[in-house]
Amino acid sequence: MTGTPYPDPHQQPPVQPQPPVQPPAGAAAGRVPPPSGAPWHPGAVHGTTGTLPPPVTGLAPRRTGRVRIGVAALLAGALIGGGTGAGVVALTDDRGASAATPTAQGVVITDPESATAVTAAAAKAAPSVVTVYVSSGSGSGSGSGVVLTEDGYVLTNDHVVSLDGATRDATVQVRTSDGTLHDATVVGTDPTSDLAVLRLDDASGLTPATFADSDDVQVGDLAVAIGAPLGLSDTVTDGIISATDRAVATGSTQDDATVIDALQTDAAINPGNSGGALVDAAGEVVGINTAIASVASGAPGQASQSGSIGVGFAIPGNVAQRIAQEIIDTGTATHAVLGVSAQTAADDGNAEIGTGAQVVGVQPGGAAAQAGLEAGDVVTAVGDRPVTTSTELTAAVRSAAPGDEVTLTVRRGGQTETVEVTLGSSAG
Repeated sequence: MTGTPYPDPHQQPPVQPQPPVQPPAGAAAGRVPPPSGAPWHPGAVHGTTGTLPPPVTGLAPRRTGRVRIGVAALLAGALIGGGTGAGVVALTDDRGASAATPTAQGVVITDPESATAVTAAAAKAAPSVVTVYVSSGSGSGSGSGVVLTEDGYVLTNDHVVSLDGATRDATVQVRTSDGTLHDATVVGTDPTSDLAVLRLDDASGLTPATFADSDDVQVGDLAVAIGAPLGLSDTVTDGIISATDRAVATGSTQDDATVIDALQTDAAINPGNSGGALVDAAGEVVGINTAIASVASGAPGQASQSGSIGVGFAIPGNVAQRIAQEIIDTGTATHAVLGVSAQTAADDGNAEIGTGAQVVGVQPGGAAAQAGLEAGDVVTAVGDRPVTTSTELTAAVRSAAPGDEVTLTVRRGGQTETVEVTLGSSAG
């Protein structure tokens, strides 16, 4: 898909970062944080085998409240993907900082001789980025989206169209870069990947985004975020790709956990940016912005409302394209599954240092069972990608497609061996 627009479907039948003292912002006060790198599950006892952890695959999360991060070594508070986070800007009568009235304002190069790489990238990609307005009886908000086809298919985040999980029956409107406001219908949603596809009414001649191969993205590459932070349409910020294959777990409980194999960027991403485009120097989409980390503030247990601190996350474009096309074709999406439950295996000398993902349970007849994995095995790598936590194993599996063959490095009884696994499939 590198260098080519998103295909027209008619041509073919978001673990809490671990401050040493404070619990995650928004989590209940007094809860014990998990080992570094492990998912944050309020109410669970981490570092023990007494509580069965969530399955590594086949999760069917639903976001409520604010989402949290499953990444170690971030000296920050909460990861925010909806509500007043990176996803939906709440629209109220007393808007305060969110009171900006959105207006159409395209990115135009007025002086080509002095234009920077960011200017050129933004000018190419901005016509393919839209602002999404969502309203229901429970509230309203706005986010961003990316045009997939010229006749009106648009990709955004699930938590944008569901108002952070508050509704599945919202009214959706979309303003394109030329200022035209369209009514829109939700074609389908996939809470597991935090993606949704919209169809604009009476749309034609839109500018589909061009997607790059997100597998080729490297740390240090230019990254330009385009969207509607705080309702300010056509906003452009720039930075670099700070990390790839970043395992990020969002959700307030293990029952609504969403694990993303994310691109991390320091391009400023703020409330309202979710669903918008993260593009490269060529103006091609490499990711769909979905979440931000914010610095913890206030008393323990109180959520932070900070904006960007230079730690933002995007769903890789290759994954987003695959999920979007499945939703367009069938209304639903599928995900690769390994068929195990796992927990982070801790270092003997330091319980906060993960040494792999320890298999707790194996689904009978599943992909792992067929490959011979057993309870007690510790997965330390997927292909050439190291695995130190259960969240990293989940993210690595989620980045693959159903039917893909992967090589797992497994520690069993003091010996290390490799196991070939053909991943299974799960819907939703």
